[in-house]
Amino acid sequence: MVTPPDIEAQILRFYHAEKWTIGTIARQLHIHNGVVRRVLAQAGLPKIGRPPRKSLIDAYLPFIRQTLETFPTLTASRLYGMVRERGYPGRPDHFRHLISCHRPRRKAEAYLRLRCLPGEQGQVDWAHFGHLEIARARRPLMAFVMVLSYSRQVFLRFFLDARMENFLRGHVAAFSAWGGVPRVLLYDNLKSAVLERRGDAIRFHPTLLHFAGDYRYEPRPVAIARGNEKGRVERAIRFVRDAFFAARTFTDIDDLNAQAEAWCAGPAGDRPCPDQPERTVREVFDAERPRLLALPNNPAPVLEHVAVSVGKTPYVRFDLNDYSVPFAYVRRILTVLADPHEVRIVDGAEVLARHRRSYDRGAQIEDATHIQALVEHKHAAHQHRGTDRLAQAAPASQTLLMRAAERGANLGAITVGLLRLLERYGAAALQDAILEALVRDVPHPNAVRLALERWREQNGDVPPVALVLPAHVQARDAPVRPHALETYDQLKEQRDD
Repeated sequence: MVTPPDIEAQILRFYHAEKWTIGTIARQLHIHNGVVRRVLAQAGLPKIGRPPRKSLIDAYLPFIRQTLETFPTLTASRLYGMVRERGYPGRPDHFRHLISCHRPRRKAEAYLRLRCLPGEQGQVDWAHFGHLEIARARRPLMAFVMVLSYSRQVFLRFFLDARMENFLRGHVAAFSAWGGVPRVLLYDNLKSAVLERRGDAIRFHPTLLHFAGDYRYEPRPVAIARGNEKGRVERAIRFVRDAFFAARTFTDIDDLNAQAEAWCAGPAGDRPCPDQPERTVREVFDAERPRLLALPNNPAPVLEHVAVSVGKTPYVRFDLNDYSVPFAYVRRILTVLADPHEVRIVDGAEVLARHRRSYDRGAQIEDATHIQALVEHKHAAHQHRGTDRLAQAAPASQTLLMRAAERGANLGAITVGLLRLLERYGAAALQDAILEALVRDVPHPNAVRLALERWREQNGDVPPVALVLPAHVQARDAPVRPHALETYDQLKEQRDD
């Protein structure tokens, strides 16, 4: 609780001028003794009261202070064991309380305010904003934030992951929105930027280095645990959380990004510039924009390149979902080229399929023409196998099928009918019947069947059985020999006698 200034003035006047004691001042002003002691201590007076009593730890304080100066993070329990071996008789809980008063405090580091020239520097970072439920998938909502160090102009774009491709897409979108590129970009120890770091040695991601070469800026890392070097983007992320994302509603990520773009161009640009409070961020940025580097003439598109394997079904798996391809490319290795809205599947320079990108989980995204072509191919293959069998058993069937096709007949039904006749009557009889049907110029299975039936009746053969019993049934049904009827005649004659 803060003591009012008039009370502090009265306490000091009564103590110095009137020589009142602390208790008298407290009673007259109706305040606690501790308030009076605190006001006098803040005024620079020594602590008033009885002299402190001697403690068991006093004899060991020189050793304790020397040890803590050498090992400032040494735990109180370990230090207690050390002084215990040297004869300290106190309890560990009381010792821990005393050590907290004598442990040296880490000196607070002072920082210089970093000044930047217009267009010289920008700072980049990712920020996590929870998760989004998209159908059966739960995806992280990541915010790409870039801020210009001079004008504090903020760029904000949301993505559903923090992969390298989205990291670069954020750069491209920011450069396009600003119409230029800062000369230096500062990066923290992001996995998207830094592959390895040992001391001051940095190994940047080669994809990021190639991208920086295309846009002609310098990627520069900040030191470990040196948040002040990229404090502008840290404050920008906090500003985004409080001023934009808090209590915001949106339908999908596209709607959220549209709102973020409007917010960056509106309220975020209308705030006062921290380094120049008399001007807004938009005004300072308008002066900084001409100092940015020009955009490249032909920037390469940022696409995800993923090699995928096609199994026995015409689908490729990409980002938790399956996308259809032409059936002729099963058991092949293809390439997926994806952006946030479209997935292209290519074989070399040939584009095999285009699909709208799905962020679901376990979904099948199909092109109807791919599935229909596979169905027709399967049907044609079945018909082709039957045609080959007919061609080997009855060569005249090819001529019959050609004439039937000329008349627009259903070749599938004709093939099935001829195969059925082949099973019942055999190859030789079918060949002769087809020739007769061709002579009569009736290319239809009914004409062939009528010829076969006529020949069977002329020869007196039994009708063929279409149903063939299984082998074990045929073996079980053995023929039965009928009894001779002469024995019954002999029995009748004997009765008459």
